[in-house]
Amino acid sequence: MKLTKRLVLTTTALAAVTAGTLLSATVGQAAASQPASQSASQSARPAVDAPAALKVPDGNRLTGVFGAEGVQTYTCTDGAWKLLEPAATLWAKNDRSRRTVALHSRGPVWVSTVDGSAVNAAAVASSPKTGTIPELLLQSTATRGAGMFADVSYIQRLNTRGGVAPTTACSGTDQVSVPYSATYAFYKPAK
Repeated sequence: MKLTKRLVLTTTALAAVTAGTLLSATVGQAAASQPASQSASQSARPAVDAPAALKVPDGNRLTGVFGAEGVQTYTCTDGAWKLLEPAATLWAKNDRSRRTVALHSRGPVWVSTVDGSAVNAAAVASSPKTGTIPELLLQSTATRGAGMFADVSYIQRLNTRGGVAPTTACSGTDQVSVPYSATYAFYKPAK
């Protein structure tokens, strides 16, 4: 039953994203064709506010900042809650309509709903926060496509809220999804 419910939720989410992708394709094409001078000014943006432990190494430039909302799904393993996967939608921080531009899921992986590009990453540093999941510095392990996630080198998960595993006991194959939100900052090598 849990698997059926999960499949229905995933299918519904994918259908919504597909519809959003069709509606935002023109927006994505317009963003991809920005003049070089506008791209250069974006790379001159000030760095995001992050703890020192999550500083991105020199030689990388900020290329995108996205708000995210979703869930952290935990599964019961040997009587304790263990992270199974995140599932979140991302939107450009300056987009008041919060149009979905990427999906975040197990891997962890981020996939653009605008151009299909993707980045996988692994955590390399963590900064704990009371009452919420930790902020992270992740390093890219692979990228795909020529879009917004092409050549991403580092990702910061910042401004986290929620998403903490339950403190209650669990049994069997129980699963629980806990709402969370965060800001994701993406970096590429400076050229």
